[in-house]
Amino acid sequence: MKLDPLLFFYAAPLVAIWTGYAVRRRRLEMQSLATHRESLEAGLSEPASLHPAFDSARCIGCRACVNACPEGNILGIIGGKAALIEPANCIGHGACEAACPCGAISLVLGTAKRGVDIPHVAPDFQTNVPGIYVAGELGGMGLIRNAIEQGRQAMVEIAKRGGMGGGGLDVVVVGAGPAGISASLAAIERKLRYVTLEQETLGGTVSHFPRGKVVMTAPATLPIVGRTRFKEVGKEKLLAFWQKITRDTGLRINEQERVQQVIPEAGGFRVVTTRAQYRTRAVLLAIGRRGTPRKLGVPGEEQSKVVYRLIDAAQYRGQRVLVVGGGDSALEAAASLAEEPGTTVTLSYRSKAFSRAKPKNRARVDAAVADGRLRLMLGSEVAAVGTDRVRLTIDGRPVEIGNDAVVVCAGGILPTDFLKGIGIEIETKYGTA
Repeated sequence: MKLDPLLFFYAAPLVAIWTGYAVRRRRLEMQSLATHRESLEAGLSEPASLHPAFDSARCIGCRACVNACPEGNILGIIGGKAALIEPANCIGHGACEAACPCGAISLVLGTAKRGVDIPHVAPDFQTNVPGIYVAGELGGMGLIRNAIEQGRQAMVEIAKRGGMGGGGLDVVVVGAGPAGISASLAAIERKLRYVTLEQETLGGTVSHFPRGKVVMTAPATLPIVGRTRFKEVGKEKLLAFWQKITRDTGLRINEQERVQQVIPEAGGFRVVTTRAQYRTRAVLLAIGRRGTPRKLGVPGEEQSKVVYRLIDAAQYRGQRVLVVGGGDSALEAAASLAEEPGTTVTLSYRSKAFSRAKPKNRARVDAAVADGRLRLMLGSEVAAVGTDRVRLTIDGRPVEIGNDAVVVCAGGILPTDFLKGIGIEIETKYGTA
């Protein structure tokens, strides 16, 4: 059999192109595998929030999820299948799930080893206590756009219950974050009698994020307002957008009013707050998972110079600041403060390594330490806070440093006791690892 020489003439370039593509693909896979091993060695194999789980039987290794991820190098291909490469960097945007053409990705909380406690919630967003509903981050929905949708859907279900009667409310919305705002707008849309209570200010957990942080990466649809136009938005722009919504729609939010008790009564509940009491047919909890800030429990902590979040690093310019904590919020705060001219920054963490912080935040801290802009005190604990000094212990040895301000980033205490006091059952969710 004689082969046409022209066949080789045309086929050779195609073979070369395909070979080059295969080599590049293999190189990317090996790089992903190396990064994955580094993450495992660094103790970063347990995602801390909502994250993708992969069905290997459905995954075809097309890299659509890898290309869609807005955070970069979080996903990769290992053995021809999609996998989490840097789990600690994943913040649950969910772009990978939407991009997968095979339905091989689902968003889950927790892993096979690390469970997450959340309230027991039915498909209609109702807890085991009839009349009490949960929406948003508290129920495990970390994405802002999905929390917004949950708030809307939960209010649709609440509207089906009918009115309280006798001058009571149809619903009390607890929390004015993404889910609470959406639910409140849905209550207005359905002409329900409602009150929205927020223990702090409009925005809920979002208002605690550092200045300039990107908090939303996809459009969302709000009741009355419609679909948002922006695709990527920072904290300040989103808060300003919500403030405009309250003005345009007449949405009322009782800020600085904390709920203390939810007491069952005939036909509904009595909600007791720091200011008043409300009779209501239903209660929607959209309070997030932040809870109350975790304190150090040391003498002098009650001083006004001790705060539990960093909003604007510029306000500490020229001061001596101690940041306490080893998570991403602590490292972000320390690195941001170190960029301010004349600011002396010390980062104290009780462990010897930042095992849960994102690599990019650790890199920022390392760079600040190398430049002499940040002092790192690993293996240290705060013993007492004075007026112009802070006393710490390192390996049992006392150390004192000059100090004008303390920023504690030690996480929050989840509202588990509050939920259990109402009678809501808590379950531990384990995702697939």
